[in-house]
Amino acid sequence: MSQLPLFAGPPESVLVDDARGRIVYTAALVPDELAGDWFAELRDAVPWKAQRRHMYDREVDVPRLQAHVGLSADDDPPPAAVRAAKRRVGAATGVSFNSVGLNFYRDGRDSVAPHSDRTDEIVPGFPIALLSLGATRRMTIRATSAPARVIHVDLAAGSLLVMSYETQLHYTHGIPKTREPVGPRISLAFRVRAPRVSSEPAG
Repeated sequence: MSQLPLFAGPPESVLVDDARGRIVYTAALVPDELAGDWFAELRDAVPWKAQRRHMYDREVDVPRLQAHVGLSADDDPPPAAVRAAKRRVGAATGVSFNSVGLNFYRDGRDSVAPHSDRTDEIVPGFPIALLSLGATRRMTIRATSAPARVIHVDLAAGSLLVMSYETQLHYTHGIPKTREPVGPRISLAFRVRAPRVSSEPAG
């Protein structure tokens, strides 16, 4: 099992630490004022996209806005807030992430269904780090096999949730809808993705 380094700075809460992986929650990794500044910048600067997906026999809207930003030297320069967040998250985890997926939850009707990250798209041994900005939303983490285990964690602004690679094999995670009044939230999911192999012939 790959290991996640201990954070220096804000106190961490270890939610899972066993043969099925390690999940660590750190509150207030980013101070409130700075988290608010990053949220405002990303809300206005990111080219958010509304996606559609097939569900059963029809096509439906994905209940949130999405964007992706590459972090390698070959990619277009990301917004300043993304660059700063990458440095902050990298310092906390000791990982040099090369990709970040962004989700914009406009209100309580926006959500993400329980899922695991596709392990064929991320490098084994490296964690996934979720930085939250804006309103607090509850995440549900659920084991996919016995022994049963369900964890609810409120992802506050400026917090960081780090899930080891192994957790994607044994747990799902999701943000359910809520009827409670809730403001908008942006999440940044930092990953280490494997280099894409070009299908073009060499030469």
